[in-house]
Amino acid sequence: MSSILTNHGSMSALSTLRSINQSLDQTRVQIATGKSVASSAENASIWAVSKVMESDVAGFKKISESLALGDSTVAVARQGAEAITTLLTDMKNLVASAQVENVDREKIQNNIGKLKEQIQGIVGTASFNGQNLLQNTGTEAGSGKTSILSSLDRSQSSVSGTHIAVRRRDLGTGAAAISASGGSYTADVVTGTLNAARSATLDVSAVEVEAGAAYSLSIVATDGDSSSFDATALNNTATASQTQTEMAANEISYVARDGDTMSDVSRALTNKFASYAARNEIDSSVLNLTSSGSKITATSGVTNGTDTIAIKINVLESDAENTIGGGLDVLNDLDVTTDEGARTAMGQIEGLIQTSIDSAAALGSDQGRLETQSDFISKLSTSLRSGIGQLIDADMIETSARLQALQVQQQLAVNALSIANDAPRAILGLFR
Repeated sequence: MSSILTNHGSMSALSTLRSINQSLDQTRVQIATGKSVASSAENASIWAVSKVMESDVAGFKKISESLALGDSTVAVARQGAEAITTLLTDMKNLVASAQVENVDREKIQNNIGKLKEQIQGIVGTASFNGQNLLQNTGTEAGSGKTSILSSLDRSQSSVSGTHIAVRRRDLGTGAAAISASGGSYTADVVTGTLNAARSATLDVSAVEVEAGAAYSLSIVATDGDSSSFDATALNNTATASQTQTEMAANEISYVARDGDTMSDVSRALTNKFASYAARNEIDSSVLNLTSSGSKITATSGVTNGTDTIAIKINVLESDAENTIGGGLDVLNDLDVTTDEGARTAMGQIEGLIQTSIDSAAALGSDQGRLETQSDFISKLSTSLRSGIGQLIDADMIETSARLQALQVQQQLAVNALSIANDAPRAILGLFR
């Protein structure tokens, strides 16, 4: 039906033109922004997902910065530990030279003192951004490690950070001190006796470790006629059980630092025993101590049913206010000016070198973990950015082709509207 009041063709053409213009506007926005979804109005679901992922990418950028800072801090400490290991090796050569009687031991001792000063200098300066991982003498819980933000864990309801904990590896030379009175003292916490079996294992895994607590190893040997060994050289306590006063003066002792485990305590006590054995000329066939994890194994080739050696672990808790020493505190006792001192130094220096090597190796392992995590975060960020792009980025080739097509459709729609608007004029001819 033809009508001069209602032009159905024009209305249809106008609706088509409006639709084309709307698509054309959207395409122009995509070209201008480079995004197929630039606002929540266009696609609320995709826009929300992309914004969450963008916030994660921003967070991972900060994590990369945190890992880079942590890696630099650990690298400085590792290099310091490696340098200290080299100096201790040089010191070992000096100690070896002092074993000969016809040398100037005073000059050797002076050189050892210079190397000790260098070690102290390295420990004092091996810090980065205020963090020094070669010092750990605080008793505050958590002070024995530094936490480095390493990742973000997202769940449906929350986001939490993941940290890599790096333990401080003390290589200082400060002296430890154990209180001779006060505090909670327990003797014979763990015991083992060498007899005819000639082997005993002290499992100290159940003993609690806390910063500032002191641990000692006491030896009680029995050989009535000294036919198997010299009990006087072995014993470091006057009675069957070591007293707290004796513990304070005991050479085979250790004050734990924050972050230590019983494995660290066991290793420290066996290292101290090696020094004690060298000083008292105790042959390994008479008594030898080794540590593995939280167990100390004692062996002897001379004990029997009647001649025995008892090994005991004693504990003085942190309420005694003991002083935590440096990891290389034995350096203070290194004295090669006498025959006995030179002999003892050989046993001491080996333990010091091993402590330094263990510290450098642990810091190297921590640095490797940080570098691996940093590489993973970098790749993860790249993957997230790629995923965001697939969600909201516009395909510019496709969009450009769509723009040209819509421009052609717009021209055709305008022409169609013009034709539709001219149609009613034909009705006027009927009235002429």
